[in-house]
Amino acid sequence: MILLINICKEKLHTYEFVKPIENILKQNNLQNKIKHYKEIKETEIKKFSKVIICGTSLKDNQYLKEINKFNWIKEGEKPILGICGGMQIIGLIYGGELKQKTEIGYYKEKFTSFLGLKGEQQVYHLHNNYIQFTKEFQEYSDSEINQAIKHKNKNIYGALFHPEVRQKSLITNFCKI
Repeated sequence: MILLINICKEKLHTYEFVKPIENILKQNNLQNKIKHYKEIKETEIKKFSKVIICGTSLKDNQYLKEINKFNWIKEGEKPILGICGGMQIIGLIYGGELKQKTEIGYYKEKFTSFLGLKGEQQVYHLHNNYIQFTKEFQEYSDSEINQAIKHKNKNIYGALFHPEVRQKSLITNFCKI
């Protein structure tokens, strides 16, 4: 069972940022459960095989004010995929620095092998922030702002873009880990 973590402050935003990922998992017969980050108890996380921290809207930064609710990320051994805001959470938990740059729309990005993405790919950006990661992470994109990362020693991944829009296979490839 895969845990989808909703970081959206507004309930309606769940339909744009969490439900599409749930639909991808359902289409691939992958059981999942959605929980809001404020409702998660650290003991619950042990029940799930993998975790996906979904993104949220441009103006929703509430999760950044409550970053301590994600301290469990460093303690666990479960595969984690952070999407957009989820990637920012991972970076901050590991001591990265939050930076600002707005990118909205379709962009062509070049990837080394990252969860099935390789070479030039069209991806969808929708963010105001990004992370300057620590040396614990490897970069998998060739761009000014890091679009794809993996922890060097753990199965912790991050995608700054939204794979649920143009790169759905990235999500299913993560689930195969």
